[in-house]
Amino acid sequence: MLWKLLLPLLFLCVLLIAVLVLLVLAVRFWLQSNRNARRARDGRPTVAFFHPYCNAGGGGERVLWYDDINFIVYTGDLGVTGQQILEGARRRFNIVLPRPVQFVFLRHRVLVEPGLFPHFTLLGQSVGSIFLGWEALTEFVPDLYIDSMGYAFTLPLFRYLGGCSVGSYVHYPTISTDMLSVVRERNPRFNNPDYISNSLFLSAFKVVYYCLFALLYGMAGSCSDLIMVNSSWTLDHILSLWRAPNRTSVVYPPCDVSAFLDIPLEEDGDKKCHSIVSVGQFRPEKDHRLQIRAFKKVLSRRREGAGGREALKLVLIGGCRNQEDEDRVLMLRGLCQELGVADRVEFKLNVHFEELKREMGEATIGLHTMWNEHFGIGVVECMAAGKVMLAHKSGGPKLDIVVPFEGGQTGFLAEDEDSYAEAIERILALPPASRLQIRRNARQSVARFSDQEFEACFLAAMEPLMGTLER
Repeated sequence: MLWKLLLPLLFLCVLLIAVLVLLVLAVRFWLQSNRNARRARDGRPTVAFFHPYCNAGGGGERVLWYDDINFIVYTGDLGVTGQQILEGARRRFNIVLPRPVQFVFLRHRVLVEPGLFPHFTLLGQSVGSIFLGWEALTEFVPDLYIDSMGYAFTLPLFRYLGGCSVGSYVHYPTISTDMLSVVRERNPRFNNPDYISNSLFLSAFKVVYYCLFALLYGMAGSCSDLIMVNSSWTLDHILSLWRAPNRTSVVYPPCDVSAFLDIPLEEDGDKKCHSIVSVGQFRPEKDHRLQIRAFKKVLSRRREGAGGREALKLVLIGGCRNQEDEDRVLMLRGLCQELGVADRVEFKLNVHFEELKREMGEATIGLHTMWNEHFGIGVVECMAAGKVMLAHKSGGPKLDIVVPFEGGQTGFLAEDEDSYAEAIERILALPPASRLQIRRNARQSVARFSDQEFEACFLAAMEPLMGTLER
């Protein structure tokens, strides 16, 4: 009797699996037919970058150097034209692409918005990226697909359904062992709220959720034919999660260091007001609250009047991507009012590159407070501008950027309000000649992060994959 019941069920399962396999093969055949028809029409292969937010930041789209290949960028920025995106990159980041690029506009970017998933955000965004990737794939089937924004779950989609070669440039792992340790140790952070860290049950549940998600993330990432990471910190995490050391290499991101080299390096002992400049988007992980609170501690130890409180100011420069970021700026302004430092803190939002450069030229200290920043382009830019850099003692700044150069100091590292305040006071107390030497060391050290170095390293890493494309 049991066998009679199980046999039809087994037959049904086999039938459903066969139908599913045939459906996948049919979709793959259809997508590859579209690609072959496009190749016959264009006469050359196409490389596609997946960057849904390319109008909000830089990314990997400076890499358009092959003359006999078409380039496209999948983007979700529907309110602008392709030309406006390129103009925005030129205005904000001083980026001018060496050749034309085609944009494919995606209509369902909302599927990867964190606001859509107040709970299980990582899983929700990852599932959403699969649907967004499907839209991209059906709009245009490339020969080589490169995820340049960390949506690893799109990689198997393009590889197995689209039949594309796939590569990835990882700026920041979606999940990391550091995130797991934060939850295990029940430490409250921006991505581990108090109601979870205070609960043994919820913390245990979140650990299991993170471990299962890390397993899926590793399986998706391992589908990549080529893996590039932007720092030593990212490399360690990707190797532990994706487990593909033979296909993984470090390619530091392109930093426009040359644009800041004309800022003069001079002793600043005659400055009447020293400014501390922070460059970074107004996102929670950038921890602007820490900057303001540390700045408050410094001001509290200074007397009123010339040479004291009035001789120091904090300038927060950054972009606001959406209403959530704008609300965060309002909260930060309120914190300044609450701490009594509003008169010494300036906010510069979505500024042009020329204004960014001017503010950096006038500053004495560059400030960065993100814990486990994956790399830190803003840190590099401050050092190229000849500022005394004060960054967080973790991630890319600690491992790759604010490191000794030819035996000389290039900056300072800190990790909490007290150590940041103490470092600021120590920097300001240095003789002007000592500060100048640190600034010179810093500027010389960041040449390894230039556009030219990125171009050479990126092309070297990509060459094996590009060589597989039929020209």
